[in-house]
Amino acid sequence: MSGFFASIKNKVKSWGFDEEDEQEFEDEYVELDTSEKKAKQSKVIVRTFILQDFSDLKTLLDVMREGQTICLLNIRPLKEKDMIELKRAVNKLKKTVEAVGGDIAGVGDDYIVVTPAFAEIHKSKEVTTADSEE
Repeated sequence: MSGFFASIKNKVKSWGFDEEDEQEFEDEYVELDTSEKKAKQSKVIVRTFILQDFSDLKTLLDVMREGQTICLLNIRPLKEKDMIELKRAVNKLKKTVEAVGGDIAGVGDDYIVVTPAFAEIHKSKEVTTADSEE
């Protein structure tokens, strides 16, 4: 195994690097401030979208793949325009949400809520007056 590393070291030296260069690179380093990045990742974003066309779905899917955004999607414009396109869009959305481990639910007739993997949508059966009378 040490012969393998020696051969790699010789190969690198043949490219024009020598031990002086190695020492020079060891003395230089860059400090990275990750505190801002961690704070940004811990925030949850709630964002609204309007689905007027199937192509509007691309932005929402990209946001969902990032995994930090809860999306409220207004589907009314596409629903009034083309139900077949709406069904196609919802199926695509469901597949993506499943792939990222998120959750999806309809809210009323015109909205869909989509969450990333860290959040879950509480879904309950609504009790109607017809069910309670029986």
